[in-house]
Amino acid sequence: MGFFSWIVFGAIAGWLANVVVGGSDRRGGCLFSILIGVLGAALGGFVYRLATGTERSFEFDFPSFGVAILGSIVLLALLRLVRGSGRRDSRPPYQR
Repeated sequence: MGFFSWIVFGAIAGWLANVVVGGSDRRGGCLFSILIGVLGAALGGFVYRLATGTERSFEFDFPSFGVAILGSIVLLALLRLVRGSGRRDSRPPYQR
């Protein structure tokens, strides 16, 4: 795939991962979705290769898109888990 294809592919995969994972702060922006999608596709491809022993050629097809979305979901969930672990709710317990 070309450079712009990776951007479009990453934007769609990152946006869908953001919709699936959800959360209270879903406004990461377009660049964040593209970054999550492209890195998630790389992560998904790496996990796919570890699990099956075969490499996946990333083209615009449904299996590659599924691997990219799953990788993006895992990456986004990990980022939210790490980022959320340092936050504390400053409200008193009776207001939670």
